[in-house]
This record gives sequence, structure tokens and C-alpha cells, in this order.
Amino acid sequence: MFLQRALISFTLGPLALYLIYLGGWFYFIPITLILLLATVEYHQLIRKIGLQSSAALLVPLVFVTLVAGQFFEPRVVLTAVLFGLFGALCFGLWLYERRMSETTAADWFAMSAGVVLLGWFGSHFLQIRGLEQMAWQWTMAAMLSTWIADSGAYVVGRFLAGTVFGRHRMSPRLSPNKTIEGYIGGIVLGTLLTVAIGNYLHLPLSAALALGLLVSMFSPAGDLGISLLKREAGVKDSGHVFGSHGGALDRVDSLIWSVTLAYYLALFVTT
Repeated sequence: MFLQRALISFTLGPLALYLIYLGGWFYFIPITLILLLATVEYHQLIRKIGLQSSAALLVPLVFVTLVAGQFFEPRVVLTAVLFGLFGALCFGLWLYERRMSETTAADWFAMSAGVVLLGWFGSHFLQIRGLEQMAWQWTMAAMLSTWIADSGAYVVGRFLAGTVFGRHRMSPRLSPNKTIEGYIGGIVLGTLLTVAIGNYLHLPLSAALALGLLVSMFSPAGDLGISLLKREAGVKDSGHVFGSHGGALDRVDSLIWSVTLAYYLALFVTT
């Protein structure tokens, strides 16, 4: 299992960074496909929970929002999101009128959350790579910062803090393996190494420091949010497209928050 995870990491990691550097369609197509696959996995999770969802509606709504984020200005993206929410509402009302669901409000909320999370938040994967200044550097820094914080939290929580400070679980029901010590260790290592990476990528010191701190602090929320869905659905992973690394949704749950934070931080720094 460890060798399989290591092989996937050392294969897909450098490939992902290279595609970020290339940009254009080399980046747009894989990211869009991964996000659409994550949308299908999200649809399957909420169906397993017992809610109603339509992949035939949800996937196109997310796709339209992603495309709007790549090629159009922000107000067009907002229009796409509102269109998606309206589509989810119409689906909920259709279920209700035909007495096909007793959880119409929850159905609408779940589909709307999918449009917002994977469509609007997901569009920042594309928007950050489309920045006018230092686009690939910001994109690469955001993703590396997330991976470092996650790895740092694992190493500190699993091997270091347990022998010195003990193990205090951060969220016993959702993610029993996550510890407070690991979370703090992830913040420290994530911030320090992001500063080092930012220096290599020629990002401003203050920006790299802020990026490392923000990503390390808030990206675990995305992982815990999807963990809640998986717990309710009774599954360990959202899918198996990446083998022992799980599904597409497992891979982007934290990154979605990271690239969104990085995008607005980049706008703040460069304007």
C-alpha cells in the first residue's frame, strides 16, 4: 500500500507541476476533467446518503461555471453560479411535485452546494492560472503549500508529537487520524516551506508568508467537509481513480480552498 501510494505521488506530483508550468489547454483540460469527475463522485456520495441528485444536471451546471471562470469576467461567473442554483431549485421542485423525494429542501441544498463548491470554488483552479502576473508561480505555490501542510501534519501527528506531547484528536468522529499536534505541525512546516518555495519562485516574502499561513490553517476544512459526506455515506474514499490515494474529490477537497485563497491573495498583492 505504501509503495503504491509513493509511486502514484512521485509520478503524478511532478506531472501536475509540469502541467501547471505549461498552462493553456495542457492545464485546462486535465483540471476540468478532474473537477467533473469529482462532481460525479460528489453526486454518488449524496445519493448514498439518501438524498436525490441528478448527474445529468449537476455535471453540466458545474462545467458551465468552470468555463465561465476560465474565459469570462467575474460577473459572468456569478451569473453562471446563480443559473446553477436556479437549476438545482427547479430539480428539487420537480422531485417534490412528483412526490419522488421526502427531503426536497436537503436535495436542493446538496446540489446547490455541489455547484458552489466544485463550480464556483473549483473555477479558481483556472482563474489563478489565468492571472496576468506570475500565474504559474502562484498556482504552483498554492498546490505545493497544500501538499506540504498535509504531509507535515501527517508526519508530526504520526511520528513526532505523539511521543512528546501525546495525541489529541482534532475531530474524532470525522477523521480519527487527524490530531491537534499534527494540525499545528502542518501550519508551522507548511508556512516555513512555503516561504522557501515562494523565495525560489520569486514571490514577495510577505505574500509567501501569508499564503503558507492561510493555506495551512484553512485547507484542512475542505478535507473535513468531504470526510463528513463520506462518513454519512459509509465509504472511506470518494472513488478509486487514483488507487490508494482515493478519488478525484479526495484529491481536490483541500486544494479547492487553497487555490481560492491564493487567487484573492494574489489579486490583493498585485493590485
